[in-house]
Amino acid sequence: MSLVTWLSLVAVCCLGAMSPGPSLAVVLRHALSNSTRHAVIASLSHAIGVAMWAMLTIWGLAVLVVETPQIFQIITYVGAAYLAWLGIKALRSKGSQLALDGKQVPVSAAAWDGLMVSVLNPKLAVFFIALFSQFVSADLLLTDKLIMLSTVTVIDSGWYILLTVLLARTGLLAKMQRGAATVDKVSGVVLIGLALKIAI
Repeated sequence: MSLVTWLSLVAVCCLGAMSPGPSLAVVLRHALSNSTRHAVIASLSHAIGVAMWAMLTIWGLAVLVVETPQIFQIITYVGAAYLAWLGIKALRSKGSQLALDGKQVPVSAAAWDGLMVSVLNPKLAVFFIALFSQFVSADLLLTDKLIMLSTVTVIDSGWYILLTVLLARTGLLAKMQRGAATVDKVSGVVLIGLALKIAI
């Protein structure tokens, strides 16, 4: 893989990671309701889901989604249902769990949310099939495939971790946590709205 091709891939992956969506909402919600550690874990598990999509695309299995629309429909509806469920949980939230009773949800819950929101996100399926796949060719070497896989994984996890750390270091996270109940309500509405948009 040439340097120019790799830099083009980096640019595409950055655009994909930075576009706002349910992933950002889930990571920020864990940062606000639990801790920076929870948000980082959610970011890393989200990147694992992204890596799974990348592997499917690189090794050609994404063609199944294109040639078998039923598979994509299943992903779409399951993903929409999961986003709606997260949105309802956010709407019912009373703010930062840590501020309320000094307890946090297990980090495994953050890991599960991060993984599921990436695996079940139809937007990611479209991204990999429409854009990421443009860098895949039949003559790719194993090293090229590994470079592509590591590039998209590092960029995805790095972006959400960077956001979380910047919010924490600048004090914005603490300010947002004081209004966590309101933020939860807003994120709940956003998640349910995204779920309806995806389903419709």
